[in-house]
Amino acid sequence: MAPRRRKGFIRWLKTLLPAKAPLSDIEQARCLIAAIDRGGIPLNPARVNAVARNLGLEVSKKAPVEETVERLRKAVARSG
Repeated sequence: MAPRRRKGFIRWLKTLLPAKAPLSDIEQARCLIAAIDRGGIPLNPARVNAVARNLGLEVSKKAPVEETVERLRKAVARSG
C-alpha cells in the first residue's frame, strides 16, 4: 500500500509546481555553452551536434566536439 500512496503524493506535488516551458534552440545552445564554461565536459557529442543542427549548422558526425562548440559560440554571438 505504501508505494501506491507515494505515487499519488508525488503526482499531487507535481500538480502544484508550474510546468516549465521548453527552451528555444538558441537558449539550449546558451545553456550548453554556459555549462561548458563552468568546467563541464560534454560527454555526449550527439547532443552537442543536435543542438548545433537545430540552429541550422551543418555538422559532420566525425567533427571534433571542440570544433562544434566553437561554431555554436559563434552562432550564439551572432544571434544577439
